[in-house]
Amino acid sequence: MTTDGQHLLRIYFDAALALQDQAYDAVLIARARDMKIASAAVLRVIEAYGDTAIVHGGKARDLAPYQHLIVELVDTQPKLKAFVETLELSVEIGLVTLEKVQVVGYGGHRHHGA
Repeated sequence: MTTDGQHLLRIYFDAALALQDQAYDAVLIARARDMKIASAAVLRVIEAYGDTAIVHGGKARDLAPYQHLIVELVDTQPKLKAFVETLELSVEIGLVTLEKVQVVGYGGHRHHGA
């Protein structure tokens, strides 16, 4: 099974970011569900660097409190652009990207205990 016309939105930000006392990743996932976005996931970044070339990581040797998350959303471009319009763009949000993807397989998801 392949699906054309799908896009991937990625939002990079500090794990400590909150909006009205809620973790920002939880806010984004709830918002995506409310907007009926097809797929959403939160990814924890193990090691990365950005425009400053400072390496941020979550390894034991790195005792700095900096942790980063990526929220990934997959749906059509119009739905993802509408989602982008709801973002609270600030210094704490890093990169936001949107790219075309081709879904080449989908096995569904088995819910444990169902």
